[in-house]
Amino acid sequence: MYKKLHLISKIFAITLAGWLLYNLWIFGHIVYWQYSNPSHTAFMKAQENTKTHHATDFIRQRWIPYQKISVHLKRAVIATEDAKFMTHNGFDWNGIEVAMKKNMRRGKLVAGGSTISQQLAKNLFLSNKKTIWRKAEEAIITTMLESVMTKRRILEIYLNTIEWGEGVFGAEAASLHYFGVSAAHLSPAQAAKLAAMISNPRFYDANRYTKKLTRKTRVIIRHMKATRAPSSHQHN
Repeated sequence: MYKKLHLISKIFAITLAGWLLYNLWIFGHIVYWQYSNPSHTAFMKAQENTKTHHATDFIRQRWIPYQKISVHLKRAVIATEDAKFMTHNGFDWNGIEVAMKKNMRRGKLVAGGSTISQQLAKNLFLSNKKTIWRKAEEAIITTMLESVMTKRRILEIYLNTIEWGEGVFGAEAASLHYFGVSAAHLSPAQAAKLAAMISNPRFYDANRYTKKLTRKTRVIIRHMKATRAPSSHQHN
């Protein structure tokens, strides 16, 4: 019995040490990325791995500095994905509660209530599988991001790394792909349409003129004027 307990405690200690080292590795990356731009994310790598040919040419991404991204796009994305982005600490508890109630009514997972910070945590480091472990790790990473990075930096990395179509990642690649202009020169309507695509980017890449996308774009335009985005000199 003693040997069995000793073995269990040893396995637990090794597992805990591995978990702590993994999270220390993540924290180190987050500190580094406060001042240096990530070249790839876990989500990009997962998408590359689904392609059997020309995987190195699959990802289209061009990094663009925060101050050069159209303010229309910043406002549109915040209005669509995370209206309380500027004031929460990484978690929108009201949004999570609403999502949980919606999931319970439907009897399945149809809404997540994830903030921009949570989405970035998942995209940078985690798989797309919906497991309790992944959600717990996502919460830990989100707390790290909000503790180390400014809101401006979180939004900058998010806008430069999220998926916007088949192999299209980041605001600059998306702006060129859909409209032939830089993300610096997006109009309010173009920015709203890009924001409307975030929920299902590969579908909307192939179906760019659906009525649903048009309706979503119009709704986002109405909400954009009341939305605040981090300014270029903001430090919180």
